[in-house]
Amino acid sequence: MIRQLRETIARFRRENEAVAAVEFALVLPLLIALYFGSIEASALFTADRRINTVSATVGDLFAQWDDDDGSITSATQTNYFQASTALMYPMSTTNLHIVVSGVTISSTGVTNVVWSRGYNGATPRTVNTTYPLTQSKMMNQVSRTVGFIIASEVYYPYRPLLGVMFPTSVNLYRENLYIPRYAAALAVQ
Repeated sequence: MIRQLRETIARFRRENEAVAAVEFALVLPLLIALYFGSIEASALFTADRRINTVSATVGDLFAQWDDDDGSITSATQTNYFQASTALMYPMSTTNLHIVVSGVTISSTGVTNVVWSRGYNGATPRTVNTTYPLTQSKMMNQVSRTVGFIIASEVYYPYRPLLGVMFPTSVNLYRENLYIPRYAAALAVQ
């Protein structure tokens, strides 16, 4: 029986016809993982870029408000939020949470939330609390002379397309800071 096993193994060593099939079978799982992984990574990168665009757009819209028109009405705020969420198309906006806050900054860098609005179920920041603006951000230095900034934040739990490489949601977050263009500070209704 051992002799028969040795002969079979020797015969396999001499045969060259199935070598390519065996090599392909060994490499195929790696190629499939690379293929699906690149699809997942590409979709994740796209989602991250889109939430950054949403954050930048809504913050910029608030910052462009002219205070000669009074405070920003609830209807206008809703329009800004809806316009910015349209940038997520064709991705789902069901769990896209947007928070826009007006923040005062003292000359010493102390921050204070003056107003905050959430959209799509997002919890706004609490008024009269500190906004976490780190000293390392260049915006902190600039905003100390201005005294007021608009902070827009977007939270999005990205659900993978296939669930192969990332089986659970990946929580994405983006923040953008703006200085109001036409006023020293902005008020909202």
